[in-house]
Amino acid sequence: MNKKLLTTLVSVMTVMFVTAGCSVQTAKQNQSTKSKETEAVSSASQGSYTSMDKLKEKYDIIIVGAGGAGMTAALEAKAKGMNPVIFEKMSVAGGNTVKASSGMNASETKFEKEQGIKDSNDLFYKETLEGGKGTNDKNLLRYFVDNSASAIDWLDSIGIKLNNLTITGGMSVKRTHRPEDGSAVGQYLFNGLIKNVQEKDIPLFVNADVKEITQKDGKINGVKVLFNKKDEKTIQADAVVVATGGYGANQDIIAKVRPDLKGLVTTNQPGTTGDGILMIQKLGGTTVDMDQIQVHPTVQQEKSYLIGEAVRGEGAILVTSNGKRFVNEMTTRDAVTDAINKLPEKSAYLVFDSGVKTRVKAIDQYQKMGFVLEGDSIEALAKKMNVPADQLKTTMDTWNSAVKNKKDAEFGRTTGMDKDLSGTPFYAIKIAPGIHYSMGGVKINANTEVLTEKGAPIPGLFAAGEVTGGLHGNNRIGGNSVVDIVIFGRQAGTKSAEYVKAHKAQ
Repeated sequence: MNKKLLTTLVSVMTVMFVTAGCSVQTAKQNQSTKSKETEAVSSASQGSYTSMDKLKEKYDIIIVGAGGAGMTAALEAKAKGMNPVIFEKMSVAGGNTVKASSGMNASETKFEKEQGIKDSNDLFYKETLEGGKGTNDKNLLRYFVDNSASAIDWLDSIGIKLNNLTITGGMSVKRTHRPEDGSAVGQYLFNGLIKNVQEKDIPLFVNADVKEITQKDGKINGVKVLFNKKDEKTIQADAVVVATGGYGANQDIIAKVRPDLKGLVTTNQPGTTGDGILMIQKLGGTTVDMDQIQVHPTVQQEKSYLIGEAVRGEGAILVTSNGKRFVNEMTTRDAVTDAINKLPEKSAYLVFDSGVKTRVKAIDQYQKMGFVLEGDSIEALAKKMNVPADQLKTTMDTWNSAVKNKKDAEFGRTTGMDKDLSGTPFYAIKIAPGIHYSMGGVKINANTEVLTEKGAPIPGLFAAGEVTGGLHGNNRIGGNSVVDIVIFGRQAGTKSAEYVKAHKAQ
C-alpha cells in the first residue's frame, strides 16, 4: 500500500478492534472477516510499511509474522548485527498482540520490588505449572520464568514501560504488568515495538503471505512469498524465524483437533490460521498439545470481543441471570469457563463499579463498542440487566462484606479483593466463553530451535510465540502469552543471529 495513502487512511480510522467471531455460516464468516480487516487498519496507527521497491533478494534472517514475537525477534537480530526482514500476510501488522488487554506476567521485577510486592521465579514457576495441570514443558517453563524480569527491563529500555501491577486468575501475587495508566497492554506494546522497528530501519512488508519455507542440503535457505495475492517471489536467507501465531481462527483445524469447539466464537484476529505450523510440519517439524485450545470465559458474544481478565483482577464479580455469584472469579480460566457452561443459560454478567472502571482503561473501549450496561444504583443496573434487583443487591452486599473481612465464604476467592464494589455508577457486561488461545503448536527447545519428532533441531529454523506449543501445558494463565512472545521472541532473534554468524564462518 502506498505510504501516503496508508497514513491518510489510518488517520480517519478510530481505534477499534471489533472482531466478529468465526461462524459456521459462510456468509457471516465473510462479513466478519471483511469487518475485522477494515477495523484492524486502526491498529497500525504507528505504522507505515516498507514499499515493494525496497525488497531485496536475500536477507540474513527472515521473520514470518509481524506480531509481538516477530517484531521482538527482529529487534534482537538487528541488535546482534544482522539484516532481518519481516513478512506479514495481513494488510496491517500486530496480529493477536494488539488484542491483548490484561497485561504481562513477570516475577522478581524491579517494578514489583519498587511497590513492595514479594514474588519469586520459583513461585511463578509453581503457579504456572499448576495452571497447566502439570503438563507444561518444564525446560521451556524454567527458561520462561527465569527470564521474565529481564523481558520487562528490555521493554523499559526501548521505551515500553509496564509498571502498573494487577493480578490474573491462577496467580497469588500482583505480577501482571500493565502500562502506567492501566490501559490495555496489547496496543501499547504494539505501538512501542513498531516504533522501534521503524527507528532501526528494519524492513516490514505487509500483504506478504509466506507460502513455503525452503531448504537446501537439509538447511533452511529462504521462503516463497506471495505479495498482494498475485506476485510470488523466492527470497533467500540463512535462517527463518516463524512467528505466525496460533490457529484459533482456523475452523478446519479446530474441527479436526477439537470437534467439541466447532462453531464457537473466537477472539482471534482473522489471520490466526496456523499457517506456520503447517509449513513447519512439511519440513519435518513436530507438534505438541494440538488439542489443547483455551476457551476464555469472558467474551462478548455478538462481536466476539475479549473482556480482559484485568476487570476481574481489579475487583469485578460474575453473576447469573438470577443475580447470584456462582464461582471464584479468579480461579483458572478453564474452571471459570466450566462453571459458566454449567449454567442453564451458559452465559453470565461481569458486574463492577466506577472504581474498577477507573483502574481498567480498557473498559472505556468496551463502552464505546456498546457492551457496557450502566446504572446509577444497583437497582437501576439490575433493571438494565433484567435480573432480580433484590437478589443483585444481596449479592453485592455479601461480596462487599467479604472484601472488608478478606474472606470469601461462598467461593474461597482470595485475590482481586483490594477494593469493594461501592462506587457509583455500577456497570455490567454480558459474557460467555469463546475460543481464545491455542496452547498447542510446533515443538521447540529453549533456544527456540524447531525440533523434529526425534528431537533434533532443523538447521536454520526457529519459532516463537503462539505458533509454538508446550510452554503453557493444558491451560494458559492470563498474562503469560504477552511475556511468552517477548521472552522467546528475543531468544529467537538472538539464537538465529548466532546461527547465521556460525553459518557464514563455515
